[in-house]
Amino acid sequence: MASVISERAAALDGPRRVVVGVSGSIAAYKAPTIIRLLRQAGHEVKVVATQAALRFIGAPALAAVSGSAVSTGVFDDPAAVEHVATAEWADLVLVAPASADLLARVAAGRADDLLTATILTATAPVVLAPAMHTQMWLNPATVENVATLRRRGLKVIDPDSGRLTGSDSGLGRLPEPERVVAQALAVLTQEEAAGAAQVLSGRHVVVSAGGTREPIDPVRYLGNRSSGRQGVAIAAEAARLGARVTLVAANIEAEVLRDLPAQAEVVQVSTALELREAVRQAGQDADVIVMAAAVADYRPAQVRSSKIKKHTLDGQPAGSLTGERGMRIELVENPDVLAELVADPPRQDGRTLVVGFAAETGDGEGDVLAHGAAKARRKGADLLAVNAVGEHTGFGDVPNRVVVLDRVGEPVAETSGSKAEVARALVGLVAERLDARDGQTR
Repeated sequence: MASVISERAAALDGPRRVVVGVSGSIAAYKAPTIIRLLRQAGHEVKVVATQAALRFIGAPALAAVSGSAVSTGVFDDPAAVEHVATAEWADLVLVAPASADLLARVAAGRADDLLTATILTATAPVVLAPAMHTQMWLNPATVENVATLRRRGLKVIDPDSGRLTGSDSGLGRLPEPERVVAQALAVLTQEEAAGAAQVLSGRHVVVSAGGTREPIDPVRYLGNRSSGRQGVAIAAEAARLGARVTLVAANIEAEVLRDLPAQAEVVQVSTALELREAVRQAGQDADVIVMAAAVADYRPAQVRSSKIKKHTLDGQPAGSLTGERGMRIELVENPDVLAELVADPPRQDGRTLVVGFAAETGDGEGDVLAHGAAKARRKGADLLAVNAVGEHTGFGDVPNRVVVLDRVGEPVAETSGSKAEVARALVGLVAERLDARDGQTR
């Protein structure tokens, strides 16, 4: 996750001043790691802890990792009007962990300690990372408080599911510090980008991402290694540049989708046929369609209604669909969604820029680029981003490298780096192509 933090930090043009609030939760033990990660990214940190927080973690530990004294009370120095001074100092306020009590007090507009008074005074973005027992998180009072906070513009990070205090497990666990820091810095980046050139304002960008799953039976499926991170990064970048974004998400983990701006529409799909229908539906008024999803080329001809058994009840080999020892699964070809978008555009005027992705490996016939060029000519998309993939390459939270080809297979751009960096380069190229096309038709 360190790469995620460095991406966010790099997107800022310099260090920022971050107030880290710590409230009364057992998860307060993670606060020093959050502070350390922020400082490692070059940011200045000031810690404001509630009295309840100090029952879980001592002020000396927080002061040691932050490099400055911990502020706790409004009346420690009344003449300094510390809550006002702290709020004005901050470029970002991050509360991690945020207890159920803290959420309730902030939602009610309370200012009965230094932390809540600072939040009420702050004009900087406020990010809250809740941590509490499952029943507390799901209680209607907490649900309403979170909805109120989000409606007012505060960012509330959804908690993770996992081991809680004692033997309990469930929803309510504070996300790992790397994720908390990444999402907090992402909010700051988005805020600062609000005044940037909105080169895609008024455009509708449709992005497919993730990997389709083709069911074999109720338990098994044919799938691939795609995490959806690159597609989500593209969708996030398009939104940052002002576009209305629809993400067609094929089996993407919730933690990956959290990097997507709240204004983006997410359509959940599973199979190739579902993805095809969702993309075509969303693409009816799309200016750009980016097919970053890994779509299965084939699906089982027959989907069993019950789990395929290896043995019968008496312990004998169950055989296969053909009655022979072993397993044979007949496959049928899925539609070529990308080629269909080119040959039969869902937008009636045909003015949709179509961008495809080709995840390739070399073989005896040619290298990655040779296979990519052949695919570019075969598919006919306006642009095709070709990247090498493998068990530890391309897929997942790893750097990416793509060569962008035109419809005849000629390279027009090359970029590498984090998923976010690749997304910035690719979306920038798309924006240039849209402007050039519109200039030619005026």
